[in-house]
Amino acid sequence: MNILILNWRDIKNPKGGGAEVLTHEIAKGLVKKGNNVTQFSSLFKGGKKKETIDGVEVVRRGRPDVRHIFSSVHFEAYKFYKKNKGKYDLVIDEVHGVPFFTPLYVKEKKVALICEVAGGIWDITFSFPFNHLGKAIEKIYPRFYSGIQVVTISNSSKEALVDLGFVKALVSVIPLGCSVPIIEKKPSKNNNKTLIFVSRLTKSKGIEDALRAVHILKDKYSDIKLLIIGRGDDEYVSTLRDLIEKLGIKNNIEFKGFVSEKNKWKFLEEAHILLAPSSKEGWGLTIHEAGSRGTPAIGYNVEGLRDVIVDNKNGILCRKNNFKELAANVDKLLSDSKLYKRLQDGSIEERRKFSWDRTRREFIDIISR
Repeated sequence: MNILILNWRDIKNPKGGGAEVLTHEIAKGLVKKGNNVTQFSSLFKGGKKKETIDGVEVVRRGRPDVRHIFSSVHFEAYKFYKKNKGKYDLVIDEVHGVPFFTPLYVKEKKVALICEVAGGIWDITFSFPFNHLGKAIEKIYPRFYSGIQVVTISNSSKEALVDLGFVKALVSVIPLGCSVPIIEKKPSKNNNKTLIFVSRLTKSKGIEDALRAVHILKDKYSDIKLLIIGRGDDEYVSTLRDLIEKLGIKNNIEFKGFVSEKNKWKFLEEAHILLAPSSKEGWGLTIHEAGSRGTPAIGYNVEGLRDVIVDNKNGILCRKNNFKELAANVDKLLSDSKLYKRLQDGSIEERRKFSWDRTRREFIDIISR
């Protein structure tokens, strides 16, 4: 079978995240089953217009390094499909706020892969009028996808999609896997109390709350460190550095930027706690990445995170979802060695339940039906 995947970013895009990892893992699984898979995504600085990655043909078009609401990748995808019309047996339309609207022009079988409903993230990420435009598109587009199989990655996202207008019976949930290997025995942590934040640096991921929590904690833990793993737009990173200066926590923060997978494993292993104060997720992939290395998480009780953090088993879910509560829960966990060890064990136990093999198997079962 010839399969076309439309996604705004691919696995090599420097702005890619968990959704791009999911897409690539699914694509690899489809290739292993004997399918020919092409992924169409936006071009980025330094990216080739065409290359093969793990057997997946990746084609890139569209303006690079632009916010997706303005990106031309959606129009370029339409042109690419028209040029290759009749070549594909199945089209996977991956939606990140703005869909590819494949029901309007693709005649072949289609699957919509939707990791999350953006909702309020539009207001956090964009200013007027683009936030209203994004929310309007998100409210309207489900009517074009009536009768099409939808795949998402958490029960929270399924509920949000049904509320948006999708048919419940046509929305299936697949679990995300995890590439970080499970540690054989609980590791020795850093001598100083170390927190870690792993994500693209955007306002919606809650990095500012993480910084404010450190500001509160440093009075009790003078040597506390927050390792920040991930990149962001230069303008926003500059804003974060200004906030760090204002809070007086420059000596408590380490920007690591983009790191290799092995270095990420090392940092996750050394850290005591993963902070996940995001405003919303499709699925908290980093929770199980940290759990692989015996590191429990503290996250906000929001869509996606509540699906992966089992409260008081592999981490702690906040109730009020603010930086003061985040700091209080960090203090609680650092002060109680018995609780900490129990959550360490729980983080490893929960991680064992998930694998990319399972993800690929369940996705392939859905499209086979």
